[in-house]
Amino acid sequence: MPNISILNAIKNLKRPVFTTREAAISAGGSLSNTVQALNHLVKEGVLIKIARGIWGIDIGSEQISQYSIIPFLLPRGRVYVSFLSALHLHGIIEQIPQAITLASTAHTKTLRTKLGAFYIHRIAPAFFKGFDWYKKEGNFLIAEPEKALVDCLYLSARRKKQFGHFPELHFPKSFSSKKAAEWAARIPDPKIRTYVKKELRRILIGRTRTVPKIQA
Repeated sequence: MPNISILNAIKNLKRPVFTTREAAISAGGSLSNTVQALNHLVKEGVLIKIARGIWGIDIGSEQISQYSIIPFLLPRGRVYVSFLSALHLHGIIEQIPQAITLASTAHTKTLRTKLGAFYIHRIAPAFFKGFDWYKKEGNFLIAEPEKALVDCLYLSARRKKQFGHFPELHFPKSFSSKKAAEWAARIPDPKIRTYVKKELRRILIGRTRTVPKIQA
């Protein structure tokens, strides 16, 4: 497969991140030949190999970011940005997390790529909700602020204590204590639900004079 052919096929995708399969389909070649051609372009400095089966190219105005590769990390399932990473993007905490934290229904794992590490934490399928596209039109999914906070406490209840200790929290006026309480009430596991409600009330008491009733 000529390199110019595969390069044109990649550019036709019109985005900086793509998979081996997408490149092969666009170029009309086999997976094995596509991998060889892509690896050659990596050696020439035209592409970067982000992770197994995931590649990137600078197409001018669209730069490759850590967040742009999120939809490609789990090809058989969805993930959304949550926990400390989501709280940072929503401006609730200033500290930048060392790795991007993601929620999934798959097993907990760490994925290391050329663009950084991603910590994927398992959420019960019935609680895999409360997210949307970043700023309504971004290229990755993110938990709404209230759900991100509750997701942190959800993990904290499962012996991941680092998610229960926050740097200083800066809640915007748009943050809804009532909505956070509603998310806590929807946690399927009763023991985790009780723990999260207790911790959420402790956090919210210092924020407003009127705290929604969070029953244990």
